[in-house]
Amino acid sequence: MFNTMKECTEFIFTLKAVDHKRAPLVFMREVLAFLDNPHNKLRVIHIAGSNGKGSTVNALREMLQQADYRVGAFTSPHLERVHERITINGVPISDKQFLVYFNKLAQIVEEHYNGDFPSFFEVVTLIMFQYFADQEIDIALIEAGLGGRLDATNVVTPLLAIITTISLEHTAFLGDTFAKVATEKAGIIKEGVPVVVGVHNKEALTVITEVAARRHAPCFVLGQDFTATNYLQATDYQQFTYNMGTVLMTDIALKMAGSHQINNASLAITAMVVLHDKGALAITDQSIRRALQDAQWAGRFEQWSNHIVLDGAHNSEGTAALIQTLKVVYPNRRYHFVYAALADKDHGNSLAFMDAVASSMTFTQIALPNAMPAKSLVQLSTNAKKADYNKWQDAIQAVLSGRNAEDIVVVTGSLYFIAEVRKWLQEAKR
Repeated sequence: MFNTMKECTEFIFTLKAVDHKRAPLVFMREVLAFLDNPHNKLRVIHIAGSNGKGSTVNALREMLQQADYRVGAFTSPHLERVHERITINGVPISDKQFLVYFNKLAQIVEEHYNGDFPSFFEVVTLIMFQYFADQEIDIALIEAGLGGRLDATNVVTPLLAIITTISLEHTAFLGDTFAKVATEKAGIIKEGVPVVVGVHNKEALTVITEVAARRHAPCFVLGQDFTATNYLQATDYQQFTYNMGTVLMTDIALKMAGSHQINNASLAITAMVVLHDKGALAITDQSIRRALQDAQWAGRFEQWSNHIVLDGAHNSEGTAALIQTLKVVYPNRRYHFVYAALADKDHGNSLAFMDAVASSMTFTQIALPNAMPAKSLVQLSTNAKKADYNKWQDAIQAVLSGRNAEDIVVVTGSLYFIAEVRKWLQEAKR
């Protein structure tokens, strides 16, 4: 049992999935039964995908809050504190509440599993289910962690599922082809439950639509069943037109930058339209418009003073979207990238995209066991002007002092890296 949040978080951060050889989801279902199955008391929208999950969840949350729903959101990773993963109407779970639910779980683990704790993600997921059920929220937005089929969150039967995008990531766990990754993500599709899909890759999309058909799940695909068109990008906002059947919304203003964010917003709109048509939700065009005009998501093309952009583009698909957005928002500028990432990512393709547009590439690392060393990253770059630093603070200072005033410094890679830099920038402003 833990009395302080510091003790608790230090302990749960030591819990690794590789340390436990239980059959997938068996432990989750057993422990949830001990807890009186809190997940079955929730109305859920379940979100999986390689990129865009957090932004889509954020858009959904804003829309539902605008319509006066009480909304729980479960997201990952956190930027500063683990509490950020579990929120109700944007307010994180308190230390006291987190400890109550963790200690309740710990007692079950001690009594029934000889103290053999599950992984960090399973622990936080179990805390989330208890908290949301006790708080009797109106709807839960639950983001899958890794994959979908065997993910700890995949014990729910949702009102609706969303699969945002598919890229080759975590290939050791999810497979090394688009079809294999898509099979894992499509594992969240349940019998008869509608699924909204933003996937463009044909190989992946074929898998998803086939799974949906087998499970008699109505499937709504971006570019086929609904569209987002007439893009207009300004420096601090963009707008687009949404259409699905008889639903037409023109000149929707979106605070977040980039065409990929328009795709994410259109997935959220489609979810609202489908659930409204089913009678599961009551939401208006006005609520949707106000939400998208206000919604923003930390670490996703987040613009700071001094021409600094923070973006957690942690795989090649995210990097391509980042570069496309840079070219639209900051055309004809020089871009200086500062990059740090984890070892299990597709660095080759991501760095090739950056090398093609970068005036300089600077590599660094973060203090995590699975972080990719800066010395290894710099060897993958073909940029004419590249450097590496062991300390990320030194890397950023060097780039800031060496660039011209109008140049753009792009800090990207792992969201854990973005979190550290974001905290450092916030402290510098005080």
